[in-house]
Amino acid sequence: MTEQQSKRLGTTTTKMAPPKGKQPTKGKKEILQGNKDTLRFYVKIMAASMAIYVVVCLLLLYSSVGWFTILTLVFSSSVYGSCYKAMESMARPTYSDTGVLLDGGIDLNMTSGFAEHLKDVILLTAIVQVLSIISHYFWILWLLAPGRAFYMLWTNILAPWIFAEAPSQEEMDPKQQKKLERKMKKEKIVYK
Repeated sequence: MTEQQSKRLGTTTTKMAPPKGKQPTKGKKEILQGNKDTLRFYVKIMAASMAIYVVVCLLLLYSSVGWFTILTLVFSSSVYGSCYKAMESMARPTYSDTGVLLDGGIDLNMTSGFAEHLKDVILLTAIVQVLSIISHYFWILWLLAPGRAFYMLWTNILAPWIFAEAPSQEEMDPKQQKKLERKMKKEKIVYK
């Protein structure tokens, strides 16, 4: 949009410059508070999805409860518990003997960190769990989690390792090459 067009429409356009320099770092107390808020938020998500699932499936539709419903309830509970415990241990702060905060723990809100993947698994499980009230076939969507894990394993570890170029022999200058050849001839061992 040009400046004249924005004047006619009565709007203003502002151009935002990209931030310069590196991102400001968070302090220990900010990380600690952010981690507490993040853990509290995900506990609410887990509790809400479990409550909806239990109320609808086990209380309202109790006549259609089968082994699969119980199995998925146990599965989702174990996923929630393991992801939450992992995030909780990552966010555990360290205090000195006098009670001073030494470390606020790993920042759970850091982009492209391991905690981000744990949060994605919690969200995927919550969405699939609530959608499975409609149909049990929605549990197939949970296969996205191991699929994503395999994709990340392949792109970050396996493919670069498998398809890496072989280490090349360094090119030697002619003098070094001749010297090496003479040395190899001298060290030749003849067995009889």
